[in-house]
Order: sequence, then structure tokens, then C-alpha cells
Amino acid sequence: MSNDSVQAVDLAQLPIPQLYHLKSQFEEEERMLTQSLASLKGVQSRFIESKESVTKISKKVVDKDILVPLTSSMYVPGKLASNSHVLIDVGTGYHIKMSTKDADGYFDRITEYITKKMEIVQKNLIEKDKLREVTSEILQLKIQAQQSQSQQAQQQPVSS
Repeated sequence: MSNDSVQAVDLAQLPIPQLYHLKSQFEEEERMLTQSLASLKGVQSRFIESKESVTKISKKVVDKDILVPLTSSMYVPGKLASNSHVLIDVGTGYHIKMSTKDADGYFDRITEYITKKMEIVQKNLIEKDKLREVTSEILQLKIQAQQSQSQQAQQQPVSS
């Protein structure tokens, strides 16, 4: 069993090197969260596009010539066999045949799930940004205090 207790640390009590390390750690976490948010946004937009495609297909005429996407930039000619059922890629090589209504619901659910995850990542990103800002401010104050101390020490006459 692990002890998941969180200990609060007074940043003002940390030495300058530890504050530098902490600041760089927060910056790295911000970068990772920003990348995660961008990835989730890309996935979300692909699912939204997929839902729009299902909606468009359901309005097409059966046996009509269409272009079938093999990749995002390569299409092959085909004929629409059904406008009431589609084959959905649910990941890891699995495909499910479902009605266009069920496919719409699937894409709505997955988009809602991704949106919730994006909100969580966004909250974490804001929190890390605030922590980085506070750490930077304390670091600047400590550096200024250290510089003023060294200036005062240099200005004091040396008595022998």
C-alpha cells in the first residue's frame, strides 16, 4: 500500500537552486499538458468530422457513385451500398457495423468523453501555470534579496 499523502511546502523557505529546479519542472509539466491538450483537440475534431460524414452518408442515395476515403488524402471510387448502416472503426483494428443513428450516438458519447478529459487537462494546465508563476515570483524576490545583501556587504568598510 502506498501512502498518497501530499505535503505542503513553503516555497519561500526553499533555496534558490531548488526553486530553479521546481520552476523548470513546472515548465516541463506545462509543455506536456499543452501537448496532451493539442492531441485531444485533434482527436476530438476527427470524431466530429466522422459524425458529420455519417450524417452526410445517411442523406445520400443508395447505389450512387461516391469517393471512399482510404486516408485523409487518398480516395477511391465506390458505390454506396447502404445509407442506413455504416462501418465504424472503434480502434485497434476493430470495426463495428451500426445504424447511422447508433453511429451518431457513438460519436456524441466519445466526443463528450474527450471534451471532459480536455477540461481536466485544461484545469491542470492552469494550476501548473499558477504554480510556475508563484515560484518565479519567489525566485525573483530571493535573487533580488541576495543581490542587495551582496551590495550592502561590498559597501561596508572593512575594519582591520
